[in-house]
Amino acid sequence: MMPRRRIPTPLSRRQTTSHVNDLFVLMGIQTWKPVLTALLLPPVPWLLLMLVGARMMYWRRSIAWLTLLIGAAGIWLSSCSAVGEWLERSLLKSPPALSAERIAELRKAVGGGRKVALVALGGGREAVAPEYGLSHLNPVSLHRLHYAIWLSRQTGAPVLFSGGVGLSEGVGVPEAEAAGRIAERDYGRPLTWLESESRDTRENATRSLSMLQTAGVTDVVVVTHGWHMRRAVRAFEREAQRSGASIHITPAPMGLATSSDRAPLHWLPTTEGITRVRWVLRELAGLVMGS
Repeated sequence: MMPRRRIPTPLSRRQTTSHVNDLFVLMGIQTWKPVLTALLLPPVPWLLLMLVGARMMYWRRSIAWLTLLIGAAGIWLSSCSAVGEWLERSLLKSPPALSAERIAELRKAVGGGRKVALVALGGGREAVAPEYGLSHLNPVSLHRLHYAIWLSRQTGAPVLFSGGVGLSEGVGVPEAEAAGRIAERDYGRPLTWLESESRDTRENATRSLSMLQTAGVTDVVVVTHGWHMRRAVRAFEREAQRSGASIHITPAPMGLATSSDRAPLHWLPTTEGITRVRWVLRELAGLVMGS
């Protein structure tokens, strides 16, 4: 079986990030985390900088123009896929995708009687998809579910999908319920466990491991996007340590492909570019806040 992966974090940093999230809970403003995070992400800071520059135009024209140019450059660069990919590689350092050899090791472990479970983490849902007349997963969650089911077919390991109604979402059907319906109806692969109460990554880990411990699982394979994996593994390892569970955590990142556009297009603003940059910066905010 593959060794447990650990991402070392100094004790002081672990305590600080945990305390930041706990502070939100203590103050009763946990539901405001998505709003505060959105205000920190592009293009909002750059737009605010440009407004400051415009206000300075009356008394510091040269500085005002410099401020406006910096704001415009910030908006441009934060909308480029090349910047998003560079930030992801440099700051988040996702582990590589599972190789064929590692998948074979998992298959052998399952065949040998080890209790292995694949845990797909939710990333959002559509409360009502008019074309289906039902709730549905958004593309991020759907890609994770697809890869988890593919891995399940390759290894024989059962799947747990973890996701409730996120802090940024309104009321409605939990992600896990929609995932269970899609897996059974569209893939013909019923999910073994549905965890439908979690609202963020930390709760994904806490509630999922609680269910898996009860089932006697000893090896957890975490399925999520590469840009989310560092925070996800940290949350699962902390929860395993906190609960005293002897559980091995294996990262199974997906969505690692780079843009297929021609090289010059990587430096032009695109929807994919700004989405990727925002994902990376949002993950860094989550790492700081301990969520």
